[in-house]
Amino acid sequence: MTVTLEVAEGVGTIRLDRPPMNALDVATQDRIRELAQEATRREDVRAVVVYGGEKVFAAGADIKEMQNMDHAAMVLRARDLQDSFTAVARIPKPVVAAVTGYALGGGCELALCADYRIAADNAKLGQPEILLGLIPGAGGTQRLPRLVGPSRAKDLIFTGRMVKADEALAIGLVDRVVPAADVYGEAHAWAARLAQGPAIALRAAKEAIDTGVETDLETGLAVERNWFAGLFATEDRERGMRSFVEEGPGKAKFL
Repeated sequence: MTVTLEVAEGVGTIRLDRPPMNALDVATQDRIRELAQEATRREDVRAVVVYGGEKVFAAGADIKEMQNMDHAAMVLRARDLQDSFTAVARIPKPVVAAVTGYALGGGCELALCADYRIAADNAKLGQPEILLGLIPGAGGTQRLPRLVGPSRAKDLIFTGRMVKADEALAIGLVDRVVPAADVYGEAHAWAARLAQGPAIALRAAKEAIDTGVETDLETGLAVERNWFAGLFATEDRERGMRSFVEEGPGKAKFL
């Protein structure tokens, strides 16, 4: 399999495994969607890590495969391509990308679908599609400007240049930079800590934030209000408040 899902400590790791560069061919894209949907359904998966291995996250689409596709073929494929990545973005659980080596083109777009990005100090990220006479097609023109702002996104997309980990951190493209050997461990630890948290409240927080940045303030506040009130019907809310009153803050157990 080019992509697998492994579960430990409540954390599901979606692992890309298509040596040498984890090129994202059609089969790999479809597999990512399948496993993102599985991670969504599985109750034993409470947080997710997306990981490409020790050497490379994903160096983009399979260009040889794409070269053989004409306009008609890509019209039929483009929606499935986007849907594969959107399935990751819509996992209703915390998702962290563990980025090593290259995360270019589709690889960068896949990392953009995570809630949080931890990068190796040797990582390089970018959207080089313009150098092929193309633009990003798996969400890059939409998710990148929402993350780093339109001007910075245009710089990266217009030039196709790669940014190293330190610049990626400075512009907000990644959230933490750690030694390459520590990337997966740090990402798994981040996910494992959240896997111990209140699952419904985390889902509510993610949906409220994601909906809010896509809509007007009034609608976002309505989503927040409905989720906030709805959480008062949950066992986790009862447990969390009881623990706070009886033991003090930060000691509630949600599993």
